[in-house]
Amino acid sequence: MPWVEVNGNDIYYVEEGSGQPLVFLHGMSSCGEAWFQQFERFRDRFRCIAYDSVNHGHSSNSPYDADEPDRADELEGFLATLGIRRPILAGNSMGGNSLLRWAARHPAEALALIPSGMGVPLDGAGAARIDLQPLDHETLFLPIGDSLTDGFRSRHPRMYERYLRIRSTATRIEALRNPRLPSAATLAEHASLSRGVRAITSPMLVVVGALDRLVPMCERLHELVAHSQYVKIDGAPHNVYYEAAAQYNDAVDAFLANVPAAAS
Repeated sequence: MPWVEVNGNDIYYVEEGSGQPLVFLHGMSSCGEAWFQQFERFRDRFRCIAYDSVNHGHSSNSPYDADEPDRADELEGFLATLGIRRPILAGNSMGGNSLLRWAARHPAEALALIPSGMGVPLDGAGAARIDLQPLDHETLFLPIGDSLTDGFRSRHPRMYERYLRIRSTATRIEALRNPRLPSAATLAEHASLSRGVRAITSPMLVVVGALDRLVPMCERLHELVAHSQYVKIDGAPHNVYYEAAAQYNDAVDAFLANVPAAAS
């Protein structure tokens, strides 16, 4: 159960396999352990790593009276601490945003990029500050919203319950009871992504569930990154990597097979 110090925060991560690093970035209110189905698929060929972002999972909480730490900065610090120089990065939702902002800063540094459930703001869309209401003191298992479907809950109740349990940690509950807002600089960088992603030259696969409300943003990302590939998975929701793991893994596998350094 390893932890590392990143930008003054105690960051927990899980790791399996060896070889080329394949780093998974979770979404808001999720955690690194949610990528276990990807670990099962890729750990025989890659060094699979997933960390809990600050205020999530088993990592530490940031000061409650300060802005949320910047997660692209956190990713930079995590990679540097582990000595990872040419990663494959796969991130869903908030993790996809961190991946894209990091890649806009380092257009050619990643061996490959796999954002899912996240794209770029549509033309004319600004960066609206998120208005988070504090979580009540009775809730212990965090609501999922539209991240998974009701059909998945009916067909796979155990998998649905697992997701509830692994994400509903004391760290995340504390953060939701005392919401930290993103800084103005983070919001501004997100708002400028439609310009920043145009410079990315690393191979990119954009994945999205057909039921995800962010499909238009994902399509826009695919348009702006001319060399990118795009996969929309029928019947899949926002957390496409979890509910539609087999289809997601197949798409990633096929993509990486055509990234020479990754395939070797």
